Amino acid sequence: QVQLVESGGGLMQAGGSLRLSCAASGSTLSIPAMGWYRQAPGKQRELVAVIRSGGSTNYADFVKGRFTISRDNAMNTVYLQMNSLKPEDTAVYYCYAEILKGFTAYGYWGQGTQVTVSS
Repeated sequence: QVQLVESGGGLMQAGGSLRLSCAASGSTLSIPAMGWYRQAPGKQRELVAVIRSGGSTNYADFVKGRFTISRDNAMNTVYLQMNSLKPEDTAVYYCYAEILKGFTAYGYWGQGTQVTVSS
């Protein structure tokens, strides 16, 4: 059974920083990609950043230069360093992992962690 456990959300003033973490647990895992999505009230869930096992990354335009995604492959953990936070970054942030079982990839979601940025 695969679980994604997130931590690190909270309340921060605009201009501040937060760091999110997400650890995948389960039997021996092959994780080609891990990432973060977010969903603000009344809006669709959107991709924030993704990182692949080889280290390549992609970011949404609205976080480029402010957020950094990284991962520890040995610990099956992904991080999101969020700097220069803006009120519009307020959302529930969800960890996502693509996990291989044999030749089939399955997507897993974390439970979500609230990030609130005050002006």
